Amino acid sequence: MPQLLVLYYSRHGATEKMAQLIARGAEEISGITALIRTVPEVSTVCESTENDIPESGAPYVTLEDLKNSQALALGSPTRFGNMASPLKYFIDSSSSLWLSGEMSGKPAAVFTSSSSIHGGQESTLLSMMIPLLHHGMLITGIPYTEPDLHNTLSGGTPYGMSHFAGQDNKNAISDEEKRLCRALGKRLAEFCLKLNN
Repeated sequence: MPQLLVLYYSRHGATEKMAQLIARGAEEISGITALIRTVPEVSTVCESTENDIPESGAPYVTLEDLKNSQALALGSPTRFGNMASPLKYFIDSSSSLWLSGEMSGKPAAVFTSSSSIHGGQESTLLSMMIPLLHHGMLITGIPYTEPDLHNTLSGGTPYGMSHFAGQDNKNAISDEEKRLCRALGKRLAEFCLKLNN
C-alpha cells in the first residue's frame, strides 16, 4: 500500500494539528496509508542532543521514512518568511537521496502556520518547495475548485495550506482551514495512487 509521509516541525502545536488533518484527509482515499513524523529541535549548544524518541507527538523522521514513502506533505511554521531551521536542517541532510534520485517523480505538498495573517505564509510555502523541486518532486497545491479557498478569512492558498495562529498562537484551526487541510491530503493521496498505478 502506498505510504504518504506527513513531515512537520511545530513549536506551538498548530502545524502539528494541520499535519494530523492532512493525514486524515489522505487516509480518506482508499489504498493510502499516512505516516506522521517530526524533526528534533536544532540546538545552539554544540554538546546538546535530543533523545531518540520525543517526549510527545510523532516520532522523529529518518531518511528511510523519506525514501520509503511514495508522497510527501511538508509542514513548518513561518520563520521570517521561511521554513523553520529544524526542518531545513533535516532537509539539508537528504543529499544522499538527491544523489540517488530516490525522491524524483514523487508528489509533494507543503503547509505552514504563522502568528500574523501577513507573516510570510506564501513565501514560507515557496521556500519549502525549492528543495523538493531540486529532489525532482512533483508539487501540488490547492485548486480554486475547493470552495473554501474562495471564502476563507483565515488561511489557505493555492500554493499549499496555511493557518493564521494569532500573536499568542492560540487561534483554533478554522472550519475552512480544517476542510482545506483534508482536501490537500486527499489531493496528494490521489496523485500518489495515480503515479503508483
